[in-house]
Amino acid sequence: MAVTEAQTLDMSAILLGSYELADMIKNSAETADYLYWRRQVDIDPEAQRLIREFNRTKELFEECQRFGHFHPNYHEAKDRMREAEARLEALESVRRFKLAEKQLDELLHDVSETIARAVSDSILVPGNEPAAGGCASGGACSGKCG
Repeated sequence: MAVTEAQTLDMSAILLGSYELADMIKNSAETADYLYWRRQVDIDPEAQRLIREFNRTKELFEECQRFGHFHPNYHEAKDRMREAEARLEALESVRRFKLAEKQLDELLHDVSETIARAVSDSILVPGNEPAAGGCASGGACSGKCG
């Protein structure tokens, strides 16, 4: 019974520490910046209009993409989607939001990596950039993702 009590105590301490860590992250400058710029995008009518436009062009492209290069409107749909995305990303509120999102994501990744490395150097930490590591495996993709 003493082993179970010790494990429960350890788990309680771990959970308490994780709640404290979560509160620190929630109260961080990165989180505040992220929430501020997310709100700015939400209340920016031009951003909302361009988001809707981008989503429409993305849906059209995805429909064409089902048939690949053989679809008669594939390249046109792809170009329209890229143009809509460029117009969206030209807005300051969107650019600043994406930067804040990236910084918060890096903070969360650094915390995850610190925790994982404290346990073992062999623990895989999910990566944030699909192009960098693929499969969110921190660059250790086995190629067996399905």
